[in-house]
Amino acid sequence: MKVVLAYSGGLDTTVLLTWLQEKYDAEVICYCSNVGQEEELDGLEQKALKHGAVKCYVDDVQEEFAADYIYPIMQANAIYEGTYLLGTSIARPLIAKRMIDIANAEGAEAICHGATGKGNDQVRFELTAYALKPDIKVIAPWRMPADFPFEGRSDMIKYLEEKGIPTTVSASKPYSMDRNMLHISFEGGILEDPWNEPDENMWCMTKPLSQAADTPETIEVSFEKGIPVAVNGETLSPAALLKKLNAIGCEHGVGRIDIVENRFTGMKDRGVYETPGGTILHHAHRALESICMDRETMHLRDGFIPKYAELVYNGFWFAPEREMLQAAITKSQETVTGDVRVKLFKGGVHVCGRRSPYSLYSPKLVSFDEAGGYDQSDATGFIKLNALRLRVLATMKNG
Repeated sequence: MKVVLAYSGGLDTTVLLTWLQEKYDAEVICYCSNVGQEEELDGLEQKALKHGAVKCYVDDVQEEFAADYIYPIMQANAIYEGTYLLGTSIARPLIAKRMIDIANAEGAEAICHGATGKGNDQVRFELTAYALKPDIKVIAPWRMPADFPFEGRSDMIKYLEEKGIPTTVSASKPYSMDRNMLHISFEGGILEDPWNEPDENMWCMTKPLSQAADTPETIEVSFEKGIPVAVNGETLSPAALLKKLNAIGCEHGVGRIDIVENRFTGMKDRGVYETPGGTILHHAHRALESICMDRETMHLRDGFIPKYAELVYNGFWFAPEREMLQAAITKSQETVTGDVRVKLFKGGVHVCGRRSPYSLYSPKLVSFDEAGGYDQSDATGFIKLNALRLRVLATMKNG
């Protein structure tokens, strides 16, 4: 059997690589998407081959990730449960898509992932896989208790120690980390108690507020049709732009959240996230929309946000309903072109200017000092028509 394994080189996938060979006598093809993990990719291919993989693909998809996955959800202002910018969620469909591409190219019958039976990632990987290759076999070891003899991370660490396989994970640092270009997440272990404050040494993408810059920094972000294209007048590729904003946001401690979210599987989960560049883009994009999107178009699109974010969070990226909403969102962004100035300071993102060639903002129309072509007496009929049903209702109640 040939199996494509979603491989990160971490504890879980290092165990899976050996276990698949023992359990299925499998030819294991390891796959890792480079979605911006930085140093985590160092030596990954050599490690996989050393531990028995027949091949290992380390696939640089950073530009595709930014352009085709991150920025479309930014156009939607997609936030799950009002706080989470979907950093882990949005990487999964791309990773699973590439696994299916490799399975097709290599003639593999199955894919394997290390997501647990409690979490969201199992759903995200598998919904994508089945949407793209309906007959693919999925091996999910954590859902196979009779065959996968591990109850937790300590068992897996012991398993690797017995086989003489080194791992960077230890029982003293038991929380789980997942990093990509948009964010890094921390879950599990000491974080499972929502009363525990995260260890200050845990953070990777943002400086602590005590070490953040002591002076504000003002930057300018430019958009075309809702897609960010430049920072401070410098045109950048999708991935390079996000990385630049990550670096700037890091210096000011921007983008940390500590939340308890509702998983698709039904349980609540405490997650701690860093999303510096994405947080800057979210505030800047929203500010630009405020001057160049028609009110009813904006309100209608905003009505899509909870459902759209839920679809992304739950793994339905390749579902027709997500694609339908995306088409409407893309249409809504046709005039979202212009520049936004934001001031960053001690974790805050403060909008301090916005401009657009498609601006609907009229100083003359809104001014208290000028008539601006607006006849204020028109408001009398407007108010009375909107009050008509209220007056009828009040008349009925008062007899």
